[in-house]
Amino acid sequence: MTEAWDTAKPWISKSAGMIEGSLHPRVLDYTDSFIDEVIPNESELTAGVTIEPGKSYGFFTDTTLCIGCKACEVACKEWNQLPAEEQGMSGMSYDNTRGLSSSTWRHVTFVEKVDREHTDDMQPFQSNWLMMSDVCKHCANAPCLEACPTGALFRTEFDTVVVQQDICNGCGYCVPACPFGVVDLDMSDGKAHKCTLCYDRLKGGLEPACAKSCPTDSIQFGEWDDLYERAQERVEDLHERGATNAYLYGTPGAPGATGGLERLQAFFLLSDRPEVYGLPAAPTRPSRRVAPALGTGLATAASLALAAIFLFSGKRR
Repeated sequence: MTEAWDTAKPWISKSAGMIEGSLHPRVLDYTDSFIDEVIPNESELTAGVTIEPGKSYGFFTDTTLCIGCKACEVACKEWNQLPAEEQGMSGMSYDNTRGLSSSTWRHVTFVEKVDREHTDDMQPFQSNWLMMSDVCKHCANAPCLEACPTGALFRTEFDTVVVQQDICNGCGYCVPACPFGVVDLDMSDGKAHKCTLCYDRLKGGLEPACAKSCPTDSIQFGEWDDLYERAQERVEDLHERGATNAYLYGTPGAPGATGGLERLQAFFLLSDRPEVYGLPAAPTRPSRRVAPALGTGLATAASLALAAIFLFSGKRR
């Protein structure tokens, strides 16, 4: 097992033996292959965290561990009963979902690192690929929530952002407000849709479907502070191993948490520029641009008025 797996699943030993000392104590309460009831607080067993209202939860996505298997995409689709989109090859490597949308709340980005000038020297290893499972960032200072006129977007008791379709009027204000291009209107019902960070599962004490299905623990779920600490340790470890290009995106003071966003509840560990992954380097809240835009508009109007006065006064003379 990898070191990242050990960090995320601290109760599993490196020897991976099915002995009592290597498992979380509560696992021993459920030894049968078939369970006829819902396990209370199952997230304790799958993610090592107890989900409680009032605490701040999120995702830490380590892109250096992503293998592009799309298990997260499938799990998200299945749990949320989201329909498939265009069926067929996109011509974009192995990326056939193309991006996040109203019916794709998890999207695995495939970036082929090909040196066109030295293709003969490049070895066909996976080190030439960058992969990342993208998702709604659940911003701590969410622009989409600010833009919503009906209150359809709200912050949950788990510090995540969710859309209530029964309140959404389909105005679409949240779509351009999102600096990451996450929120999308569904043409079938005219309502806004995006990742809920499995709000229904959190209320039932279950780990989000995408994180639970990730075989390499590239997607890790937990309390935000714990994830941040774990992510910093991972960056330091990568730097010690020579991967000095690793850094965090979406944490306080880092790229992705700019323009008043403060921090992203779903943040990432990247090894190349944010733009390579399709992420903005310096996202901002649109509301921050209202005052400057208004000032510019008033200044323009005043300038036009002065110019008109000058022209008319010149004609009278």
